[in-house]
Amino acid sequence: MARIVMKFGGTSMAGIERIRSVAERVGREAAAGNEVLVVVSAMAGETDRLVQLCREAAALHDPREYDVVVASGEQVTAGLLAMTLQNNGVPSRSFMGWQLVRATGTHGNARVETVERRLLDEALKAGTVCVIPGFQGVSDDGRIATLGRGGSDTSAVAIAAGVKADRCDIYTDVDGVYTTDPRIVPKARKLAEVTFEEMLELAGVGSKVLQVRSVGLAMRERLPLRVLSAFEDKPGTQIVVELSGDMERNEIAGIAADRNEARITLTGIADKPGTVARVIRPLAQAGIAVDMIVHAATPSAGASDLTFTVPRASLSQAIAVIEDWKGDIGYDKLITDDRVAKVSIVGVGIRSNPELAARMFDVLAERRINLLAVTTSEIKVSALIAEDELELAVRVLHTSFGLDEEPQA
Repeated sequence: MARIVMKFGGTSMAGIERIRSVAERVGREAAAGNEVLVVVSAMAGETDRLVQLCREAAALHDPREYDVVVASGEQVTAGLLAMTLQNNGVPSRSFMGWQLVRATGTHGNARVETVERRLLDEALKAGTVCVIPGFQGVSDDGRIATLGRGGSDTSAVAIAAGVKADRCDIYTDVDGVYTTDPRIVPKARKLAEVTFEEMLELAGVGSKVLQVRSVGLAMRERLPLRVLSAFEDKPGTQIVVELSGDMERNEIAGIAADRNEARITLTGIADKPGTVARVIRPLAQAGIAVDMIVHAATPSAGASDLTFTVPRASLSQAIAVIEDWKGDIGYDKLITDDRVAKVSIVGVGIRSNPELAARMFDVLAERRINLLAVTTSEIKVSALIAEDELELAVRVLHTSFGLDEEPQA
C-alpha cells in the first residue's frame, strides 16, 4: 500500500463530466489499496473570472479580501469531487485549506510554512480519500492566504511532503514535459525523465507544466514527482534527481518560451553602491519578482541606466512602486516595454559545455534577432528579445540543438 497525492488542474475539473472522470481515476487508486489525497484547482477560467471581479470592485483592493474571493474556486471543486466520489461508493471528505496549511508572507503570494497532518492521518487510516483545495492556507492573523497563481502545485507538493507521501502525481492537460511548446514546434518530443534542476529552470523561464515553487520544494524534499495526462492513460514524465545511467539524451533538455515579461528602464540613476538595492528592495517588499537585471554605468558622467524585467501582470504595480520611491531612488526617466519575451535553453549539459551558450547566440544572430538582455545559470541561458520574434527563436533553437530528432536507441 502506498500513500499518494494526486493533483488535478483546472482543465481536469472543468465541469461535472470531467470531475466524474477524475473521480473514477481516484477511485481506482483507492480500490488498489492506496491511501489517497487529492489536491484540486478551480475550474478552468474560474480564477481569472474571480480576479476580474476583484478588479471591477476596486482597482486597488485589499489583498486579504482578494484572497477570500479567489480562494473560493478551489473550495467549490473540492466539495464537488468529494460528493462525486461518495456517489461512486468511495469514502471521502473535503477539507478547507485553512484547516491544513499554515502560510506566511504576502497575501496573494504567500508561502507554505507547515502542514497540519493530524486530521489527514486520521482520515486516511479510516480509509477515507482526502480532497483538498489547492492554492490556499491560513496566515498568522487567521485570514485565508493564497499562494500565487499556479499555487495548487505547491499545495500538492507541500501536502505530500507533510504527510510523508510515497509520491506526488501532477495530472494536467498535457501528458508530460516536452522539449518545447508543441504549439510552437509540432516536432517537440515528450521527455521520459527530466532532472529536478532542469525542471526548476524550465518552470522558472516559462514552462507552464509545473509551478516553479512546487519543483523547488519537491527537489528539497527529494519527493518522487510525476507529470501525467488527466485525460489519457499514457506514461508521463518522471522528475528525478539524476537521469538514468544508461539513458542517452541531448545536452539540452528543452527550449522555454515566456511571454509574461515586461521591461523597465530607469535612466540617470546614481553610479554608486546601493543604488540597485534602492530600486529592487521596495519591489521585493511589494511582492514583485524581478528577473533579468542589466546595469550599464557611464563612469565619466557619474550616472547609469538600470534595466530589469518583471512579470507583465505586475507592470502597473511596479511602476506605481517606483514612482512612489522616486525621491529615494533618484532617476531621470522611467521607460517601460511590455512587448518583450524570454527564450531560454535549459539542460545539464550547459554546466560542462560553454559552447552551448555560444551556439545559442550564433543561431539568434543568424536570424537577426536582437538580444535585449541575457542571464545565465549553471544549466540555463536566457535571452530577452522582441515578443514578435519569440516563436522564430524557439523553432530555430529547437532545430539547432537537435531536439527535432528522435534520440538514438
